[in-house]
Order: sequence, then C-alpha cells, then structure tokens
Amino acid sequence: MEALASTMEGLLKEFEVPPKNSSEEALRRWRKAVTIIKNKRRRFRMVADLEKRSAKRSTQEKIRVALTVHKAALRFSDAGRSAKHSADVGKSDKVSPETQAAGFGIEPDELASIVRTHDKSTLDFHGGAEGIARKVAVSLSQGVQSCDIPSRQKIYGINKYTEKPPRSFLTFVWEALHDLTLIILMVCAVVSIGVGIPTEGWPKGVYDGAGILLSIFLVVIVTAMSDYNQSLQFIDLDKEKKKIFMKVTRDGTTQKILIYDLVVGDIVHLAIGDIIPADGIFISGYGLVIDESSLTGESEPVNVNKEKPFLLSGTNVQDGSGKMLVTTVGMRTEWGQLMATLDEGSDDETPLQVKLNGVATIIGKIGLAFAVVTFLVLVVRFLVEKALAHTFTSWSSDDALTLLNYFATAVTIIVVAVPEGLPLAVTLSLAFAMKKLMSERALVRHLSACETMGSANCICSDKTGTLTTNHMIVDKIWISGNREIKVSEEGEGVRGQTCEASLDILLQTIFLNTKAEVVKDRDGKTSILGQPTESALLELGLLLKGDLDAIQQQYKILREEPFNSVRKKMCVLAALPRGGLRAYCKGASEIVLKMCNSSIDASGKPVDLSSEQVNHVTAIINGFASEALRTLCLAYRDLDKGFNEKSIPEEGYTLIAVVGIKDPVRPGVKEAVDSCLAAGITVRMVTGDNINTAKAIARECHILTESGIATGGPQFREWSPQEMKEKIPDIQVMARSMPMDKYTLVNNSRKMLEQVV
Repeated sequence: MEALASTMEGLLKEFEVPPKNSSEEALRRWRKAVTIIKNKRRRFRMVADLEKRSAKRSTQEKIRVALTVHKAALRFSDAGRSAKHSADVGKSDKVSPETQAAGFGIEPDELASIVRTHDKSTLDFHGGAEGIARKVAVSLSQGVQSCDIPSRQKIYGINKYTEKPPRSFLTFVWEALHDLTLIILMVCAVVSIGVGIPTEGWPKGVYDGAGILLSIFLVVIVTAMSDYNQSLQFIDLDKEKKKIFMKVTRDGTTQKILIYDLVVGDIVHLAIGDIIPADGIFISGYGLVIDESSLTGESEPVNVNKEKPFLLSGTNVQDGSGKMLVTTVGMRTEWGQLMATLDEGSDDETPLQVKLNGVATIIGKIGLAFAVVTFLVLVVRFLVEKALAHTFTSWSSDDALTLLNYFATAVTIIVVAVPEGLPLAVTLSLAFAMKKLMSERALVRHLSACETMGSANCICSDKTGTLTTNHMIVDKIWISGNREIKVSEEGEGVRGQTCEASLDILLQTIFLNTKAEVVKDRDGKTSILGQPTESALLELGLLLKGDLDAIQQQYKILREEPFNSVRKKMCVLAALPRGGLRAYCKGASEIVLKMCNSSIDASGKPVDLSSEQVNHVTAIINGFASEALRTLCLAYRDLDKGFNEKSIPEEGYTLIAVVGIKDPVRPGVKEAVDSCLAAGITVRMVTGDNINTAKAIARECHILTESGIATGGPQFREWSPQEMKEKIPDIQVMARSMPMDKYTLVNNSRKMLEQVV
C-alpha cells in the first residue's frame, strides 16, 4: 500500500498547487498535464480563465497609463490653456431637453468623464462638489429624496454592471454532447443501424444502434441536469456574495442600503475597509487613503482630499473616513467599463480540484490502456477464430458489424473508466458546503475556504462578533475622582454621583468623538447606526440625558483620526464655541492612559496624575477586564490658540473616565469549542482587546486552559524565532494584536505543518 501511495504521489506531482495565491506558472502547468479529456468545455468550466485574467491586467495597465498621462498633462497646463479649456467647456455645456425636464443640469457622459479622467479644471468650472451637487439637484446635507430615485435612474442609470444572462438548460445539453467518446459512440450507433438494417432487416437491425443512442440520450440528459442545477447553485451564491450595504444620507437621515440601489447624487459615508461602490467626488473627510491597485495595478495608496477629490468604483478605503457624492453608476464607471471588456474569471481552483483532475487523468490513461488491450484481444481472437475456420479470406457485413461492436465496447470502457465529472463533483460538494454555512449566517466568499476548513487542525478566531454577540452595552463606568458606578437602564446612578462639570466634558467626548449616528426611520422610530462599541457609548450619552444635536452644532470638528487596528484609538480636534481648541481621545485603555498626565477631580477640574493614581486606574481597568468587560479610556486636552490645526496631539491629555462595555458570549460557542478540541483541532483567540478581557472571555469559551499561554502583541513581537517556535504551539490567547502579529502567528503555525483557518 505504501508503494502504491508513493507511486500515486509521484504521478500527481504535476497536479500540486498552493491553497492560496497560486502562480500562473503552476496553474498552467497542471492544465498542460491533463491529457485525457473527453469534454474540455465541461472539464474546465469551474476553473480560472487565465486568458481573461491576462486581458484584465492589460486593461488595468491601460487605465493606469491613461491616468498617468492625464495627470502629467494637467500638471503642465498653463493659465492660458486653462482659460481656453474653460471656454470650451462652456460651449459644450449643453443639456438635453430630457435631462432638463428631469431637473438636472449636467449630462451623464460629461459627469462620468470628469471623474474618469480626473479633470480638476472642469470640476472647478462647474463649482466643485457643491456645484455638481446643484446640477444633479441634491442637497449635501439632506441627500437624495426617495421620490427622485426613478428619475435619477432613468437619466443617469442604475448601479449594476452588464452581466451575461444565465445559461439555459439546452446550453448544458449542447456542452454534454461535445464529449468525444459520446461522439464516437454516436458514429458507431449510426454505422450499426446503417449496417444492421440491410443485413438483419427492420426492426431487428436497429436494436443495437438504437440502444446505444438511447444510452447516449440518458447520459446527456442526466449530465446536463446535474450541471444546470449546479449553475443555479452558483448563481444563488454569487448573489449572496454581492450583497454589500453602504451607509448613505437620504431624506435627511442616515440609512443603510444595498450598493445596487445607489443613484447619482447619493451621499455615501466611507470608512476603513469599505469598497467604493461607484465613481464620485470627495465632499469632506479626514485622512482618507484609497487603495486603487484593484483598478490601476498601482500598489501605492492615494490620498484623497479637496485637491485630489476623485474616487473610483472598485477601489478600497485603506485609512481615514469621509463622505463622497456619487457622480457615476453602473456601466459608466471606470470599474464598469473594465468589467465590460471581459467576464470575471473564476476564483483559483482549489488544491483538491486540481488533484482530482490529476486523478481523473491517471484513471483515464489506465482506462484507455485497458480499452485498447480489450479491443486488440477481441480482434485477435476474432481473427484467430476465422483462421481456424478457414474463412479468413471471406468477409461479410456480419463480420464488419462484429468488429464495430468490439470498437463500441472499447469506447464504452473509456466512457465508464474516465471520471470526467469527478472534478465537478468536488466543486458541487464545496458549493453545498457554502450554502450550508450561509444558512448558519457564515458567508464564505471563496470555494477554497470550505476545503481549507475541512482539513484545518488550527482555528484562529477573533473575539468581537465571532465568539461574542457583538451587541454591546456600557455595563460599568469609572469617572475620575469617583468610585466605579454600575450603569442602570435609566442612568440615574451615574448622573446622581457625578458633578455637572465632569458630566459635561464626558458628554462632549462621547458626542463629538464618534462615528455613530442617531437616525429615525419613516415611522419615526429612533435607532443608533454605527459600530457596536461606538453605539454603546452613544447610547450611554443619551441615557445620561445629553443633547446630541446641541453639542454637535456648538462645536466644529476641525480634524479627525479614525480608529484602526494599529493606532487603537480615535481622536478629534474641535473648535470651542468661545474660542480655542480642544482634542478628544478614546481608545484602548492602557494606550490612552499613557497619553495622560492629568485627570479630572470630583469637581471636574484637571489635577496632576500621580504614579499612585496611575496604579489605581490600572487596577480599575484590570478589574473591569477580569469581569470580561471591554475597557476604553476617554480623555481630552485643551490647546493653545497657536496650535497647528493640521495635527492632533499624542500626549498631555486629561483622563475623564474608564468605561467597561459588556459583550456577551455567543450561544453555542462553548459547545463548538469543545467539539473542536475533541476532534484534535487547536482553537486560539486572536483579538485587539485588553489581555485581561481576552483571558476572561477565553476561559468562558473553554479556549484558555491551565497549560495554555496568553500573551499580548507587544510581547509576542519581541520573541526571537526560536522562542516563537517553542511557544506558538501553546499559545491560546493573543491580545492587543496588530495585523502583522496575526500574519506572523499564522505564518509560523503553517510552517509547523498546521492547516490554519
């Protein structure tokens, strides 16, 4: 058995690809190694189309070159040329009667051209983002009115790309008929009927040929039905994968809508990790950095601001936050035009799919060899029998029919022996696995992920929203100068034990330093829209009877640094109503605490923060964390008039409060972890939260054991390669981790022959 396994492994060497990021050379190598193919269309239906990928890269390069050339041309344009250009724009600024009747002042093609070519001079001629907003009849504060959506879709289009219609059942029947062996059998059947009728008469001479044709018909129908049902499964999966919601301003309120429902004029809110859903113009924001590599191939991120206001569909928000005015949707966008030049190639085929293609090829070769041997044996036996009967020189139509039947038998062996549907079978099984995961509210975007999960022996899981419910509420709060307070449903305990000055600065920090919003639906029902942590803090502010609208109107936000996994804090710089500047900061408790050199006292006045007080605050933080509460520190700093408004200070803050946010463990997590451990799968929690909070949650989930290691990202980064090799197998919790820490952990685990998900 070992020798057979070794031989099989050697034969399948050409059919080895990595689980992720396979090189084009490896993908082409296994395709060339597939030699026995009965039906090329069916065999390679669910594998990546390398030619389409090459066409996409070529199109991306053309876009990149076009943008580069255009930027260079704008850089060298002089004032006279700009004046001439403005005059030309004025001449061409004609609006069709249909567009005018709909209440708009700019044509869709001109609007699309401004963003696509990054034409800043034409944008300035139209009055910038504000001028474009007027021409598309939208208020930058109120957004699109729902009653206007049909007219916008009629003039400017819908935010959908042209897709090939789904293939019909007859298409799959036609593909199944391209099987080479079936074609040979059809020829044999026709010849059999042609020879049988003259020799055996009607209807006896038709039986053999008709039997073959009936078998072919059944094979084709069953194959086509299987492939058609499979295609319907993938259409459903594709629809689920494309259900992406964006936060927009419509009818004066913030709403979440599907990207396909976006129209020109929509005000889209952008945050880290978002995909730009349409072409648009920057309205406002802070530190917005866009990754355009998916569109242009350029790895260098682009800073978007008032001077560089253009945002292209299909790109990603790498850092910062902002708002954009949608100017172009659907097939008029840069991404839509890219999609129009090609159909998206499939994902990379999984290692199992490639291996099964190799197995099918090897079995096909063996089947072909047996078919040839069988045909030769039958023919030789037939010739020997004729020679012994002294009829070798006498041939009849019966002899020809006998030889034809021998040939049909050999072809039938090939039909049965070559498992053409084997690679498709695994694809279908993975699709069913994706469907089952989707029914359990776990969306898997790539087939290969199902296969990887099936062979995993190590699971690295985030905490928030995965092991916990992601429904957060502030459970406890410690306001500097007071003892810790349990937050009641009415908030009376906090208000009753806190002075007016402390409560005022706390509410300022909560309401100004947030991305969450209070919104009302059409029925007038109020809800909070935003990240769970921010929503919990905003809910606390409202519980304390704070006036959100009044505070946000009195203080003007000058600069903002959004939260990300590296900084682990969020800061804003605001102008005070009576003059002066104030910075507000919230974030990871130990990080914000290090930024503070003072704290407010019981009367709300700042006092120096002594080492004893630091230890006391640290004890408060650890106490909250040991109760499985997520801890955040809130702080502020008053700034001098001469302070540079383009930056936010990193030190000198005054500590206001420590909040403990409760995020309950998701039902069923403990049982799931126990099942994994019983199956020999290692489960690790990798989170950005406080080490004590992480340990408490991990113990509750049965992840952290007495012999396991719980470490923090800063300590992990200081380990030598040898220490990592020795300690990583025992790590069960990693807290305060950065993206690079997660990569290092997974990469080293894989080197230790672990399949990590």
